[in-house]
Amino acid sequence: MSDYMFMLESHLTGPQNKALAQVMAAAQQTGLNVYLTGGSMRDVMGGFAARDLDVVVEGQVSKVVKALQKEGGELVATDELHKSSEMRLCGNVPVGISMSRQERYARSGAKPQISPAPIHEHLRCRDFTINAIALSLSKGSRGLLIDPTNGVSDLQLRELRTVGNYTLYDDPSRLLRLLRLEVRLGFTIGDRTMAQYRNAREAQMEQQITPAARRQELLAMAAEPNPGELIKKLEQEGLLTLFAPALTGPKINHAGFQKLHKAIQLVPHGHDFQFDPRGLFLFLLTELLTPKEKTALAQSSALEKADLDLWQKLEARAKKLEKLLQAPALSRASQIYGTLLPVPGDEILFLLCRSQQRLVTDRVKNYLQKYLQTAEEVTDADVVAKGGVPGTPKFAVIRGQIVNGRLDGRLKKPAPPVVEAAPVSVATARRFN
Repeated sequence: MSDYMFMLESHLTGPQNKALAQVMAAAQQTGLNVYLTGGSMRDVMGGFAARDLDVVVEGQVSKVVKALQKEGGELVATDELHKSSEMRLCGNVPVGISMSRQERYARSGAKPQISPAPIHEHLRCRDFTINAIALSLSKGSRGLLIDPTNGVSDLQLRELRTVGNYTLYDDPSRLLRLLRLEVRLGFTIGDRTMAQYRNAREAQMEQQITPAARRQELLAMAAEPNPGELIKKLEQEGLLTLFAPALTGPKINHAGFQKLHKAIQLVPHGHDFQFDPRGLFLFLLTELLTPKEKTALAQSSALEKADLDLWQKLEARAKKLEKLLQAPALSRASQIYGTLLPVPGDEILFLLCRSQQRLVTDRVKNYLQKYLQTAEEVTDADVVAKGGVPGTPKFAVIRGQIVNGRLDGRLKKPAPPVVEAAPVSVATARRFN
C-alpha cells in the first residue's frame, strides 16, 4: 500500500472506506482507469473532513455506475452534459462519478463543449489547483498521485490559485466558489488569482452566471458548516443580490444564521445525522423577505420543486414535531430518543433555532448531546451477548432494547475488566522514586 493510500484510508470514515473499496472493485471489474480527485483529494491532503467522494473515470461512466449498482449502489442523478452521475453507496455515502474530460467554452457562461480526455488534461481544465489533484484507484497504478498544477504545494501554502488565466471567465459561477472556499478553508487568495477576480468583477462577469448555476451555488452554500460567515462575505462583495435584489442590509438574517451555526455544533461528530440543509438554509435566507421577494429568488435561481417543498413545508413539519415533544406522556429518555430518531435533521435543527418552548429545546439538546452517544456505545458484542444473531431482524430488536434500557437507567454499561497490576520489585520501585 502506498503512503497516499494509507493516508486516504486513515482519513476517511468507515462507511467512506467501504464505498471506496466498492469503487476500486468496480474499476478492476470494468478495466477502466479510475481516480479519486476534486474536493475529496483536497480535503484528504489538506487535513479536512472529506464530505463526499469525487471519482473520475477514463472512459464510460455508465460502466462503473452499473458495476456499483450490482453491489447495491443507488443512482441519484445523472448529468448528460458533463457525463457525470451522483450515487449513494454503503447506505448514505455520496459519490460523484464523472468522465475524464476536456471542456471548451465558446463564450463566458456558455455551455462547454465536452470531449473525452486523459486525466492530466482533465485536471488542467478544473477550477482551482487544490481541486486538481488525483489519486489512482486502478490496480496497476493504485496510489499514484497526479498533480499537474502543483495543487499540493498550494495546500501547504494555504493559497487559492486558479488553474488558468480564463478560469473565472469561462465559468463565472467560480467567482462565488472562490469566495466559498476562502471562507470555509480560511485560505488566502493568491495575488494573480485576486487580480483575475477583480478584473472579472470589473467586467461584471457575475451577471453571466446562469440560473442553474445560481441554484447549484445556493445548494453548496447551504451545505457549508458555517453558512452565515459566507453570507457576510458575499454581502461585503456585493454578490448576495445576485440571488435576490432585496438581500441587503436589514433583510439579511444574520441572527438566524448565528443560531443555526450554534445548533449544528451540537450535532455529535461522527454520528450519521441525516440532515438535508436546503430547506433550513432557504428558510433562514428568505425569512425577512416579502412573499414577492421570495418568489423572485426562487425564479432567479431556478429552484426545483424538491427545493421548494423542503423550504416552504419545513415550518409546518417542525411545528408538528414541537407538539409531539411537549406531550406530558413523553417523560422517559427512551421515549424522546425513539420520537426523534426517525425525524429528518432539518426539523430538529429548526426547533433549536426557532422554538420558544424550553422543554422542547432541552429535550432536543439531550437527544443530540446525550442519547445519541449512549446509543452509539452499544456494540455488536453487547447484542450478541443478549442472544442477537447478526443479520437477523431480532438483532435490531435486541439492540433497541439494550439502548432503551441504558437510556432509562435500567441497564448500566458493563464495567471494563479489572487488570491486576504485576508485582513491582524493590529494585524497580527504587528506579521510579
